[in-house]
Amino acid sequence: MKKILLHQYQGIVDKAAASTGDLVVPDEGWIRTLRKALGMSGAQLARRLGVSRSQVAQSEKNELSGAITLKTLRNMAQAMGGRVVHTIVLPASASELVHQRAREKARQILQQANTHMALESQVLDKDNQAFELRRLEQELLEQMPADFWDDV
Repeated sequence: MKKILLHQYQGIVDKAAASTGDLVVPDEGWIRTLRKALGMSGAQLARRLGVSRSQVAQSEKNELSGAITLKTLRNMAQAMGGRVVHTIVLPASASELVHQRAREKARQILQQANTHMALESQVLDKDNQAFELRRLEQELLEQMPADFWDDV
């Protein structure tokens, strides 16, 4: 059941990333860009929101600095007939990142084991190290232990 849920969550995250593509925040921010795209002045947006023009200008600045709240962003979007959709976009698919982490974690475990084995003159040769790395990676992917995202 855990694997099914993990797969479903990965699908949700990957779908969101695919729909945003290479979308980037415009230099002026989304609020000002959308407002200008609609031909709406700052004063007109302020009236629609029931706030002052300076509050709209401050919100536009806050968006650029990252200080805007989601509530304010939603209110401004709604006043312009839009909606806010927020997501976190990963640099690769969620499953790719999980596989990368499994490889990284397997390397950490193997390195730690090699350090202890070296003290006893029992270091694995390259072929056995590669085999053990693949085995550990697969085991980590199958079991997804609670410390999966913790460093060794």
